[in-house]
Amino acid sequence: MKIEKKQCEPVGKNPEFDAWFTAFFLNNHIDPFAYPKKVGTREQIEFMVYPENEERYYPCSDKMFDTIMSREYPPYLEKRYQKVYDKIICLVDETIDSEYDNQFLKELIKIKYMDEIKTGLIIPSRLEKRLYKIFLSRTHIENPFSSEKQEANKKIFDFLNSDRFKTVLNQVNDSLDNLEKLSLSQLREKIKLIEFKRLLTVLAHPYLWDPKNKKTVSSDQIKQIFHTPIKGNGFNRLNRLMNGKNKKILWLADQSGEFVADLSIAKFLAELGHIVIVVIKESPSFKKVCLADTRTDPTLVKELENANFIHDRTIGKNDLVKLLKSDEHLYVVSDGTRESLNLLLASTTFSRIFKEVDCVISRGSTQKRRLIETHFCFTQTIINITAVADTLEISCKPRHPNVIKFSHGQLEEKADMIIQEMKRAKDKGMTVMFYSGIIGSIPGKIDVAKKIMTTFIEYLHQRSANLFIINPSRYYEPGMDADDLMYMWEIVQTSSYIDIWRFQTTDDIAESFSLLNQKVPPEWIGKDSTYSTGCTKEMRIAQDVLKDNPEMQLIGPSLDRFMRRDEYGVGSMYDQRLAET
Repeated sequence: MKIEKKQCEPVGKNPEFDAWFTAFFLNNHIDPFAYPKKVGTREQIEFMVYPENEERYYPCSDKMFDTIMSREYPPYLEKRYQKVYDKIICLVDETIDSEYDNQFLKELIKIKYMDEIKTGLIIPSRLEKRLYKIFLSRTHIENPFSSEKQEANKKIFDFLNSDRFKTVLNQVNDSLDNLEKLSLSQLREKIKLIEFKRLLTVLAHPYLWDPKNKKTVSSDQIKQIFHTPIKGNGFNRLNRLMNGKNKKILWLADQSGEFVADLSIAKFLAELGHIVIVVIKESPSFKKVCLADTRTDPTLVKELENANFIHDRTIGKNDLVKLLKSDEHLYVVSDGTRESLNLLLASTTFSRIFKEVDCVISRGSTQKRRLIETHFCFTQTIINITAVADTLEISCKPRHPNVIKFSHGQLEEKADMIIQEMKRAKDKGMTVMFYSGIIGSIPGKIDVAKKIMTTFIEYLHQRSANLFIINPSRYYEPGMDADDLMYMWEIVQTSSYIDIWRFQTTDDIAESFSLLNQKVPPEWIGKDSTYSTGCTKEMRIAQDVLKDNPEMQLIGPSLDRFMRRDEYGVGSMYDQRLAET
């Protein structure tokens, strides 16, 4: 399904519109240039959102964006703002007893509210976060809905673990007919589907985790729950995912209470051999599940006692791959935010996981608006599960057809092919050299970097006999980012077949341009492999390789000069700090 969108005006045609467009990103604090330490770079966003026509991604529905871009400030926008304001004021009244403190806080929030909405540029969810932050900072109440969330979680936990529920869940009834026509494998598949569908139907009934609802759910009512209608185009896709082998699933959780029901499904999928990474909030955000809840809520502590938490906000691809290749099947990670789904502010770990999984399952209407009911396409298939009036709507948006994705297996196969080339060369008595140099460390100069590297390697070949040189620029393919390349090259570099590891020097670069009958351009003067983030990581690998293979010869700049670089900007081939300068 694709949502067609007509943008108000094309960017670059009308300076007034372009200024308003830019102000939209600045006012919502989602401009990567103005807030480089908080907002993901374009490369990081492209791990999740497939770019079309150089369009900038925004974390709101098309309807909201077009409303703000219209500059007309219609009643629809006023109502959305008012809804946010009323929500925060209601929170103040529910939690602050002191008359003075109550009135003071409401007046302070009103002043901030009026200031934020006067231009009509702010996204309601961003407004909500700012007003909520005022409440938290002034009251020092870290998790105002903690008790209510714990009650909701306990209520649904008790229900799902009751003998009554388990008995009805395991009843055959008329669910299995024509058994004599089914093979054992078909029977197993059918049983899995029945249980999976029954667990899903629980998500359509919020009263099951509503602490205010004190009624006992009878066996007959549970049977009715299991017959909840499931609508939408996503159930068949979800069923195929469940029946697949060893899939990696990113599960974007939503509210407390239903989260425990989500976990019952996540555990069911994990028991089938799938890896499920459940995503929660970094910090308290109303009734959404956050990291603090997993430590303080007895129900969640028990439910997640066997889950593996990923706490590193900037995990590297290699470490992530090792995690996902382990024998563990249930993980918990935060998205790095304290608001509704906002891919622009998500952590690098979340972005990398999003890129690595096979499918993303999102929960609730807000995530549906931002992932399904939008014209933006994504790098993964998105499935949304939302309860609507005692029915379950499961929607699906396939990933963009042009997405190029290299699996771990494919990268490992490519690495193995290169290793076999090295092995054949050594069998012929050749000396194997690996050449590390600048490829993407100077933004926009990748083609030049490849040319000068290839030119110099050809020069080395002409000067040396029986020399086999690995030229990294030969193995780049469209769709590969720095994460993919480094994963592949580390396998090659630790294979023990390298006799000489040469790191590009300033003289190498100067000689390359001389061979091309060109002067060294300003951006290349004085550059060498120490300027490259990738080469810095490779030098660390080389030091480890030397411990096992001390005969390997290392040529290039001195080790101490390699410590200037830090870590890739996610998806880019240059140091993330370079984007800030």
